[in-house]
Amino acid sequence: MWSTFVVQDEEARSTAISGRGTEAVAGMLGVRSGGCKRRTRASSSSLSDRLEGKIKLAFLVATVGITLTVLGVGTEYWVEVASSKNFYNNETCLAAHYGLWKSCMKRLWIADVDPEREICGPIDLPGESNCTYFKIYTTGENIALFHKTPAKNLTIISAMLAIFSLFLMVMGAVCIIMALSKGVRFFLKPASVCFTISGLLVFLSLIIFHQSVLSFLASDHSIPLHHELSWSVACMGCAGTLLVVAGVLFLLLALPYSSWGKCLPNRNTGTL
Repeated sequence: MWSTFVVQDEEARSTAISGRGTEAVAGMLGVRSGGCKRRTRASSSSLSDRLEGKIKLAFLVATVGITLTVLGVGTEYWVEVASSKNFYNNETCLAAHYGLWKSCMKRLWIADVDPEREICGPIDLPGESNCTYFKIYTTGENIALFHKTPAKNLTIISAMLAIFSLFLMVMGAVCIIMALSKGVRFFLKPASVCFTISGLLVFLSLIIFHQSVLSFLASDHSIPLHHELSWSVACMGCAGTLLVVAGVLFLLLALPYSSWGKCLPNRNTGTL
């Protein structure tokens, strides 16, 4: 009888040990499966190589737009204004060019001007140049070119729009860097909004600046002037176009694949 009790006790102990071993193995398997699930989720949230290449290509387009915007905002060749070639005397004539922050008045020799040209210029001819920065942003004083004063309010609004567009470009660039580094597609949507709005603000800045130029020319008709937009405006126009295109590309890349499948169904599927 005592031997039977000992055998039963040993069987209970072995059953308990085997049960604990089974629980330990199950726990280890559960931890491993959980780790596999976490790895799967992490890998699914990362960007594929093809999508990452497309994002980098669109970001290159946006970078070119940002560079052109900085070049256009920082230079003073937005508009060239010139008087008639023989308005002042028979030896020299006056021409000027200005942008958002700076203006330059240049005295050119008539002998250097093309004889078939009726107005003074072009501005890149050699001559005496006098450049000055606008004081409307510091002391509120306006400048005078050809005894005319540019529209101060319109110039300030155009400059502020250009600066705000640059701020949005920086924010969009930060979103793209976060999307590439973290592997999250979510940042493409705010980047698309930032680049698209910045491009539209660039166009709006150009429109308001052109209105300020027209107001400047209409302020006094005693001195007839001829004006033409220069290469800084061309840089801004190209920049605005590239930024809007980049914003649209980022928006398309932010869309899930399911939406593309709905818009473009597979043609290989046969009809029953």
